[in-house]
Formats: sequence, C-alpha cells, structure tokens
Amino acid sequence: MAADTAAGAAKTAPAAPRSRKSVTGTRRTVAALFLLPALVLLGALVVYPIGYSVIRSFYDQSGDSFAGFDNYQALFTDDGIRTALKNNIVWVVFAPTVATALGLVFAVLTERVRWGTAFKLVVFMPMAISMLAAGIIFRLVYDQDPDKGVANAVWVGVHDTFAQSSAFPKAHPGRESPLEPAGGGAFVTKGTVSAGDTVTLPLVGVAPDVMPDDAKPAAAPKPEDDRITGSTWQDFTRGKGVGTLNQVDSSELGYAGMRIEAVKDGEVVETATAAADGTFSFSSKADGAHLRLPAGNFTEPYNGLDWLGPSLVTPAIIGSYIWMWAGFAMVLIAAGLAGMPRELLEAARVDGANEWQVFRRVTVPLLAPVLAVVTVTLMINVLKVFDLVFIIAPGSSQDDADVLALELYRKGFSEDQPGVASAIAVFLLLLVIPVMWFNVRRLRREVRR
Repeated sequence: MAADTAAGAAKTAPAAPRSRKSVTGTRRTVAALFLLPALVLLGALVVYPIGYSVIRSFYDQSGDSFAGFDNYQALFTDDGIRTALKNNIVWVVFAPTVATALGLVFAVLTERVRWGTAFKLVVFMPMAISMLAAGIIFRLVYDQDPDKGVANAVWVGVHDTFAQSSAFPKAHPGRESPLEPAGGGAFVTKGTVSAGDTVTLPLVGVAPDVMPDDAKPAAAPKPEDDRITGSTWQDFTRGKGVGTLNQVDSSELGYAGMRIEAVKDGEVVETATAAADGTFSFSSKADGAHLRLPAGNFTEPYNGLDWLGPSLVTPAIIGSYIWMWAGFAMVLIAAGLAGMPRELLEAARVDGANEWQVFRRVTVPLLAPVLAVVTVTLMINVLKVFDLVFIIAPGSSQDDADVLALELYRKGFSEDQPGVASAIAVFLLLLVIPVMWFNVRRLRREVRR
C-alpha cells in the first residue's frame, strides 16, 4: 500500500524546471550582456575586416566589377608577389629556427652562471624596442660607410688586419713625369737605371691632408756610387706658382711606405720600400732595370660588404629580427628548463654521459614541446613581418627584400590595386591558420597532460 502511494506520488510530481544559469552560477542572459561588448569589438575589428577582405578580393580595381579569381591568379604570376613569396619562405625556414636555436643555447648556458639573470635581461631587452626603432638602428648598423656602420667597421677592421689597404688610391704621375702606365694600375719608369743614378718618382692626386700620418717632408735622393737611390713624393704645393714641377720642395711630403720594384726582363730582381721622407735605394742588382710602382700601391681601400645590396639584404634583415626575438625564445625555453625534472639529468650524468650527450639526448627531447611552441609562434610572427623590411631595405633593393606583408601595403596604397592587396591578405590568413591550429592543438594536448 505504501509502495503504491509512493509510486503514485512520483508519477504526479512536477518535473524540476530547467536551470537558466551558466556553469558559474550566473544567469546566461547576464553573462551574454557582459560578453556583448567584447563580441562587438571582435566582430568590428576581426570578423568584419576578414569578411570584407574576402569579398573585396573577388572584385576589380574599382570595386564595381566582379573579377573572379583573377586577383588570386596574380599571386602566382606577378613578379613582385612571387619574389615576396620566395622571401617569405626563406624567412619562415631560417628566422624561427635560428632564433629558437640561439634561445636554447642562451637558456642552457646561462642556467649555471651566477650572472645569468643579468645576461638574460640584456638579451631580452631588444623586445622592449619597437620594430620601427629596431629598423632605424639596423639601418645605421648596416650603413655602407665604415665610419657610420658598425657592421662594416668591424668587417673592414678584420680585413685590414690581414690585408692593409693602400694609402695612395688616387695617386698618379703628373705632367712631364718620368713614369708611364704599365697596365693593371701600375706605373714604370720610361728608361732603365744604373748604379750611381738618382731617380725621382713624383706623383700627384693625393690631397696633403689625407697623406699618411707618418709622412715627413720629402727629401731629395743622394747619389751613391754602388747603389741606385731615389725619392717618391707628392709633387704638389698649395698656392699658385709655388713649388717646382718634378723637383722636391720643402713643403711637399714623401710617400711613406710606397713599394718600388726593380724589373729586369719581366722579372722582379729587387724590391724597396720608401722611407717616411720618400727616399729609397737599390743595390747593384737593379743595374739596367726599370723601376715599377706596383698596382698594390694604388688599390682603393676596402669598404666592407654591401649589407643592404640585392644579394645580402634579406639575410641582413633576418639578422636584425633574430636580434630582437632570440630573447623571447630564451625566456620561454628557460621557463621550460626550470620545470624540467633534475633527477633525469643527474641520472644521465651518473650513467657516464658527458654534457653534450645530456644536452642532446635528455635536455632537448624534454624541451621538445616548448621548442615546438616557440618555433611555431615565431613562424606566425615572421609571416606578418613588415616593419623591419620597410625601414631597413633602401629603395634600390626593397624589391629584392620584398615580403608578402610589404607587398600587400604596396599593392593597396602605392599601386592602387585593392583587389590584389585583399587577395594577398586572404592568402596570408590561409597560411597562418594551419600554423595557429597546430599551436592551439599542441597547447591543448599539454593541458590534458
């Protein structure tokens, strides 16, 4: 009887009303109202521009006529866009890889030093600089003039350590000179010399204020019976009518360090180097020889590499990007290192592994998830690179350094082709989506673990 009553009561009891609250206990209507401003901003700043770009990419330049896939066809037929696409591939392959590798090296090496935090701060500091400022900095770093560009100042300094440049790149014989061109930039005496002769080798073309610091007032050669003596100097004196042509004057400077060769039957039999006052001498071996000033005396000074030229501009800009983002990679990887189980590293060392083996077979595999996230994040970032290329690359080589984001700007604003620009924007979005999807999937997998 009691059971029947309970069963009847259960049948007649009204169903519990469905909850209208969210999982946090907030009414869904209230939650939606709080989310509405964010959704409006998301739609206005993200969804609408994407949708408009997709639609605009199918219209012609005026935006009135439907163009179909013509704008997308231009992505693979326009020379500028194809160059930009090739450069983007170079960026995606090298920039994230090198930045991540440097970040890994910095994170591992600074983990054991007392001043590691200070080093990390210095390496991470470029992240506080805007792309615009970094572009201006590296435009100066890569300046062709070694007196302005740090890169060429270092490069020229190293080069000149092993191959000193000439101090007389523009020197040449003047009027009525005993010298004549010998081919290849060298100069040779018109006649032969004999023991006891004095030879004068006047040159012009070098301003007195750029003469070597060790140059002294030129001295006339003094005859010696068993030797050939001579002098080479800057045969120029400031002031009209001052000085005597092809004669040493007291106000003129000697070509200190000038190399002179005695050539007989096409072979160099003896060499000499001019003293600070320009004087030199040969032994009797040079009797009957011609005196030659080799071309090495007049070579132009080494001016470094053309960092922003067509062949090096893309690697140079990638170098500036790595300078900025290696610190970002280092910080993330260092965070991964901090959470790594130390007992595994110690166990490997106890088993006899050296530091390189521990790094290659234990540290790197354990950091693989972090390295993947860093690399993928940088890949997304380099696909959108614009500022550095626009600022660092000069106008003469900007076409060679072109990337998709820069080409989008140029097509949309400089060349007034909004349809093609929209197609480039959609293409960039399609390139970024798979990388973002991979990154999100990786992060979700890590959270589940």
